[in-house]
Amino acid sequence: MRYNFDEIIDRSGSNCIKLEKLKPLFGHEDLIPLWVADMDFKSPPAIVEALRQRVVHAVFGYTLPSQAYTSSIVNWIERRHRWKVHDEHIIFVPGVVKGVAFAIDVFTRKGDKIIIQPPVYHPFRIVTSSLGREVVNNPLILDDGQYKMDFEGLRKIVANNRCKMLILCNPHNPGGRAWSPAELDELADICYENNILVVSDEIHADMALPGHQHTSFATASAKAEEISLTLMAPSKTFNIAGIVSSFAIITNKTIRKRYLAYLEPRELQQGTIFAFTATRAAYDECEDWLDQMLEYVQNNIDFVDSYLKENIPEIKAILPEASFLVWLDCRALNLSQQDLVKLFVEKAHLALNDGTMFGQGGEGFMRLNVGCPRSLLEKGLDNLKKAVDL
Repeated sequence: MRYNFDEIIDRSGSNCIKLEKLKPLFGHEDLIPLWVADMDFKSPPAIVEALRQRVVHAVFGYTLPSQAYTSSIVNWIERRHRWKVHDEHIIFVPGVVKGVAFAIDVFTRKGDKIIIQPPVYHPFRIVTSSLGREVVNNPLILDDGQYKMDFEGLRKIVANNRCKMLILCNPHNPGGRAWSPAELDELADICYENNILVVSDEIHADMALPGHQHTSFATASAKAEEISLTLMAPSKTFNIAGIVSSFAIITNKTIRKRYLAYLEPRELQQGTIFAFTATRAAYDECEDWLDQMLEYVQNNIDFVDSYLKENIPEIKAILPEASFLVWLDCRALNLSQQDLVKLFVEKAHLALNDGTMFGQGGEGFMRLNVGCPRSLLEKGLDNLKKAVDL
């Protein structure tokens, strides 16, 4: 069947962050919300039907993950990502950011150094600092419209043996890179030689855009597999972030045993009925929906790129290789970050993510969510053009 991604869904009254936080965070309610990283599309019908059937059963007692749930993950990972994992490698976690926090608790101590590669998903920095660890920045290099890892800089950083962990965003948010096997292999070499655990946030893994392929860090080499803890979820892919359905994949038995020793006494590895139900349906029945959604998102990205080139050449889109997030390079406007945000919010009536929230290298940038109907995107860009032209 064909799915209608042009449909406008009224999300008011559903307690969605994208709308409810406009006034507290942006000071206005009448903004087009193109910020929080969830999509404005209906989730796949198969997920809705699976949840409906589970609700109709009307008994919601204690539950275990079924074999069908685990097999759906194993089969999906092999089919989409060419990675053969086994049932025992998979551990439910109540959110990817929480999974990162658990890893920090388990494998590091207060005062240890943890490496991130900004501009990058801001909870990496916030969680690390909040847990009493030292954030070490190894900034990415923007080269000819795409980000690259600074391996020379990383080698200098890891010479200090207090670096215990590197948190990897793969695919990268906000820059959209689907890191290549060669890049991940080199990263693994450096981290393996320096006894650094790589916690790989791969929540956008399923959203490699047409013509691109996601590579899980653990598959880059034997060294990578030895030092990796991978976090995944169907939440971004199928627009079910409100159904907490994340999981860790850990093939190294020693790392997995230590992680479980932290989770199990706290019952943090125990999932919910609806997480198990939605995940199984997503991975077993919704691949066609995903492929159509990615095609639609790619067309939205192409539209943004063409619109900016024709109408607002001062703003350039960093074209993503994965996900529905577009990193906008606004530096040619020659505005301070404060004035740049005012341009978007007060003049264009748009809510985007301020680039500085992603850390070093975010100045002069804004993050745009194109996981929405085209009409909403067209209206937002028209607003932006009028604001820039003023």
